[in-house]
Amino acid sequence: MKMFAADGGVEPHLQPHLVDLNGPQSGDQTLAKTATREDSQGRLVTCRLDELHPHPSYVRHHFAVSITKLSALAEQGDLAFREPLTITRDRTILDGYARVELARHKGRSALPCIEYDLNQEDALCWLLRTHRRSEGLNSFCRILLALDLEHGLQEKARSNQRLGGLNKGSSNLTEADRLDVRSQIASAAGVSIGNVTKVKHLKTAACQELQDALRCAEISIHRAWIWSKLSLEEQRKTLWRSRTEEKMGKTIWALIAAQRSKSAATTLDPIAFAEHLGTLESHELAAVRVEQLRICGKTIIVSEELAQTLGLEQLCLCDTKTP
Repeated sequence: MKMFAADGGVEPHLQPHLVDLNGPQSGDQTLAKTATREDSQGRLVTCRLDELHPHPSYVRHHFAVSITKLSALAEQGDLAFREPLTITRDRTILDGYARVELARHKGRSALPCIEYDLNQEDALCWLLRTHRRSEGLNSFCRILLALDLEHGLQEKARSNQRLGGLNKGSSNLTEADRLDVRSQIASAAGVSIGNVTKVKHLKTAACQELQDALRCAEISIHRAWIWSKLSLEEQRKTLWRSRTEEKMGKTIWALIAAQRSKSAATTLDPIAFAEHLGTLESHELAAVRVEQLRICGKTIIVSEELAQTLGLEQLCLCDTKTP
C-alpha cells in the first residue's frame, strides 16, 4: 500500500485547550477536556528517538512522511531541528514526524521535545489541530483521523440520553445525536459535515487506488464520492482516464507553447477544416478516432497522420517526441 502524509513545523504557542475546536461546546459532549494550567505550559525534555512512537491512529491509517517533505526539510540542515517536537508523556508524537524521520536518517540519537499530559483522545485532537495548517494533512486524511473519535463520541451521546431519561435501554442514537456526533467530528477535522459523510462512505465503497489518490490530494473528496458509486473496476478505469487526460493535456499545451516560442502558430479556419474533413471517403472517415480531453479553450488538435491525409501538412508543427 502506498503511504502518504505531511508534517508541519512546531507552533510553541499552540496550547492544548481542546474544548473549542471550531466553536463553543459544553458538558459531556465536549470533544476533549480542558488541560490543567501545568499541562498547558508543557515541559521541555530530551528524548531518545527509540522512545518516540507515532499516534495509534497515525499508524492505523498508514500515514508516513512524504519524500518531498523530507527532502525540503533536509535542505535546512541543522536548522530543521531548531524547534522541539510536541509529544505526550507516554512519548506519542503529536507534531514533528518529518523531523523524527530526518533525525533517524542523519544518525541523531535524541531530540528536544515539549511534553504534555494528554490522554489518547486529547492527543488525537491535538494532532488534528496541528495538521490543519496548509502544509499539514489534507482534508481526507484529517477526516480519517477524526473518525477514530466517533466511537467515544457516540458513547458520550448514549450516556447523555440515559441521563436525560430518553430511549432507556436503547443502543440507538436519535437523528439529532447522530448529527451532533458527525458535527463534532467535522469540527475536529476542520471540514464540513458533508465531507465527513462522504469519507465514511469512501472508506468502504472506494477502491484502494482511489483512496490512495485521496491521501495525496490528487483528486477531491467530492469527485471520489461520485466515482465511488461505480463498480470497483469502473472506479479504477475512471481514475486511469483522468490521469491520462491530465497528462496528455499538459503535454499538448507544453508542445504548443514550445512551438509558438519558435515561430508563429499556423492555424486553419474551423469551417475550412470541416470542408477538408468532408473530402474523406467513408472508410477513411471511419478510421478517424475522436477523443475528448479536459483542456481549456475550444481547440482542435490534429494528428500528423490526419493532417497529411487532408493535405494540411502546414499544421504539423509540434513534434510529439519533444520531452
